[in-house]
Amino acid sequence: MIEIKKFSYNNQKLMSLSHSIRKTVFVVEQKCPAELEWEYEKESTHFLIFYNQKPVATARHRKTKKGYKLERFAVLKEERGKGYGHKVLKAILEDLKNFSGLIYMHAQCDVVPFYEKLNFKKIGDIFEEAGILHYKMILSKS
Repeated sequence: MIEIKKFSYNNQKLMSLSHSIRKTVFVVEQKCPAELEWEYEKESTHFLIFYNQKPVATARHRKTKKGYKLERFAVLKEERGKGYGHKVLKAILEDLKNFSGLIYMHAQCDVVPFYEKLNFKKIGDIFEEAGILHYKMILSKS
């Protein structure tokens, strides 16, 4: 059974589970600097996907001066390809459904096609962030 939980930084139990997934995916697997991984936690709205009560994916969104930025999409390696990334993105977009401004992200190059299938469009040039190449992508509302 799949369950999606939305939570804030104050929920330390769920934050710990989310941090565990993100540490595994970003810090260990992708070698991102750990100090960059934990920024903006308090002002973000976080999401966790559970499959049979096991946390398998996480992501978050936060309000910025430009709009809402979607960030920290992480699915455990052994759980990829099962639709969890799609489910967490849909949950975030549902949470933001009444927001009419800009919704954007910095997507790693290898997952750009995934986001394009869900109505995100690349804008601008490729850039490096945390040692990984990214594109800025915005949600097309048309």
